[in-house]
Amino acid sequence: AIQNFPEGAIISMPLRAEGLSKTRAFVYGVLSGVVEPVGAALTIIFASIIIPVLPFLLSFAAGAMLYVVVEEIIPEMSEGEHSNIGTIMFAVGFSLMMVLDTTLG
Repeated sequence: AIQNFPEGAIISMPLRAEGLSKTRAFVYGVLSGVVEPVGAALTIIFASIIIPVLPFLLSFAAGAMLYVVVEEIIPEMSEGEHSNIGTIMFAVGFSLMMVLDTTLG
């Protein structure tokens, strides 16, 4: 669930920058996650076929997320008056991700 925040941000932030209201940009960000339950249901249905290729699918998803973060969020985070706060929060988020990864396996 933690990964859904940057995904929604990637949708909402450019929409807000283009002039949409905060509420409308937020709603579009939330709606971008609606397809996830459909994907989960399909995964459960086709689990016996997907399990052998699951490591490759998860690697692709992780790579896509890293690309989006590096390409879009980090440059914007480093601009402006409060760039130190963004950098510190990025480090905290990355550390939390690594702790959860090692703790939960």
